[in-house]
Amino acid sequence: MKAGTIRAWSWVHKWTSLVCTVFLLMLCITGLPLVFTHELEEVLMPAGWEAANPDGPKLRLDEVLATALSRHPGDVPAFMSFDEDRPVVNVTSNAPDAAPGAYNFQPIDQTSGDAAPPVAGHPVLEFLLQLHTDLFLGLPGMLFLGLMGLLFVAAVVSGVVLYAPFMRRLPFGTVRTGRTKRLRWLDYHNLLGAVSIAWVLVVGLTGVINTLADPIIAYWKDTQLSELAAANAAPAALGERASLDAAVERAKQELPGMTLQFVAFPGTAYSTDHHYAVFFHGDTPLTEHLITPALIDARTGELAGVKPMPWYAKVLSLSKPLHFGDYGGLPLKILWAILDLITIVVLGSGIYLWLTKRKGGREASA
Repeated sequence: MKAGTIRAWSWVHKWTSLVCTVFLLMLCITGLPLVFTHELEEVLMPAGWEAANPDGPKLRLDEVLATALSRHPGDVPAFMSFDEDRPVVNVTSNAPDAAPGAYNFQPIDQTSGDAAPPVAGHPVLEFLLQLHTDLFLGLPGMLFLGLMGLLFVAAVVSGVVLYAPFMRRLPFGTVRTGRTKRLRWLDYHNLLGAVSIAWVLVVGLTGVINTLADPIIAYWKDTQLSELAAANAAPAALGERASLDAAVERAKQELPGMTLQFVAFPGTAYSTDHHYAVFFHGDTPLTEHLITPALIDARTGELAGVKPMPWYAKVLSLSKPLHFGDYGGLPLKILWAILDLITIVVLGSGIYLWLTKRKGGREASA
């Protein structure tokens, strides 16, 4: 590699690292406990809620909906979602003249019709997740962290390019323990960076994708879901709304082997003015993050159409669990945590090397 090329790559590595390192350290430190969110919540949270009749029959969805609307007369149903670990149906509704975003959210015990407590994470973990996700700045914070992620990827790639020429006279993984402290840390920095490069690139790129979640979902709604709705735009008399249970059962027939995730009622952003949109996800560790909507005519209960997620929405859905190592149970999470700690050492040593180089330069010029 020519000297000019090395200087160019060194410049890229130096400045991309300097700009993003502090933010990447924050992400690595906050991400470490988030990898074990489920395990920590089991330890830190009080004993879980229990259904009134855990072994008894469950209420039909139409009965749950009627129960929820009876507690807020005049409300119009918007969404119905289903807890995975408990027999609870969450009904979201709002008044026709309510302000945008003003919803009533009701978790209902499907074994009794009683109100159930909403699912809430531990406050510390919720704080860390918000900080890790968007710095409490919403979409601008997410996009900013996405930019830092791209700079981090550039820093990693440039570091790999530089590692070979700088270490070409030494065996891979050499740590020169008999030399200066700074040189020893440089060798550790290079070695740990090389060992963790594949994981760093995976986590870095999936993190960048996750920061684009809002724009990706908005684009999906405006294109694919809108196309499905437009293809089934025949009017229906909403006063003759079909049974919700029948609509869900019809959707299940079209998508066997999938798990019901939520229902969007007519008139919401995820449906049309005259259809139920019934969303399902897969039942394996991989496909449980992929959703497929089925439109059901709100008057007749007949299937109107099914449209799987487009490739870009699938990439987004698969990125979040991969980012946190949430595919292979506790062993994969432990591996993720070890690699996270290695990355923290790499980032910290990078700051140390830069500071000691600047200090040495000032002393030499004094």
